[in-house]
Amino acid sequence: MSIDENMLQAREIIRDAEAILITAGAGMGVDSGLPDFRGNEGFWKAYPPMARLGISFVEMANPQWFDHNPALAWGFYGHRLNLYRNTQPHEGFALLLWLVARKKNNYYVFTSNVDGQFQKAGFADERIEECHGSIHHLQCLRPCSNHIWDASEITVQVDEEQFQAQPPLPQCPHCNGLARPNVLMFGDWSWIGRRTQQQGQRLSDWLDSVQRDQQRLAVIELGAGTAVATVRFTSENIARAYNGRLIRINPRDYHVPQRHIGISLNAAEGIRRVVEGVIK
Repeated sequence: MSIDENMLQAREIIRDAEAILITAGAGMGVDSGLPDFRGNEGFWKAYPPMARLGISFVEMANPQWFDHNPALAWGFYGHRLNLYRNTQPHEGFALLLWLVARKKNNYYVFTSNVDGQFQKAGFADERIEECHGSIHHLQCLRPCSNHIWDASEITVQVDEEQFQAQPPLPQCPHCNGLARPNVLMFGDWSWIGRRTQQQGQRLSDWLDSVQRDQQRLAVIELGAGTAVATVRFTSENIARAYNGRLIRINPRDYHVPQRHIGISLNAAEGIRRVVEGVIK
């Protein structure tokens, strides 16, 4: 089918839906101006100091740096924290918020992004699962306890030339040791997943209510690629288990199983064209 035919079907699915699950990967933030870490070239374009050091994103997003070079680790994560704080969500977020309001706010969000953009756009915190954690929350590096705390009072100054965080680095309020973001990294055995597990339980409870009330479910997936396919698997599994229809919006990886709809557009444009068609 053509993109126009897929768009018409997507609009019909959304009009018919009584519950909306929004799933989102890294591509959701690109239209807000956030960097694309797709491959080393994308990462190094966003972080030239890492290119000079020859460090890939997979190597940098590893908790070992907090032990071996904490100033560099917090240079990277501090820069990202400041970037996400200063980034405004693109108009697609507002259109989705308008859409779920029309469904009596019967929605949930599942995202692999750690940037907090859905909360910033006005989505309810208790209706979001961040499967990889959030950069806006911290934990002890060791960890000395399973405590997770809000990072809103934390300021990280980063030397942009050397890409080093300036002291004092964030500390654990319990043991005064080094703190780290409550983000699931590669090779990460110290991540405290308690907050994400609680979010996941709320999503499971919501899905149970959708099934119990026999509500028609639409899954709208945005910017979720195949490199780390957590979001894609979740979208497909939930659509299958709860008899939902999946609308996958992705400029490259838009292919879908039978019954579902793939739209080859970036997140912001895809949302605009789908949702504005629902409005009309």
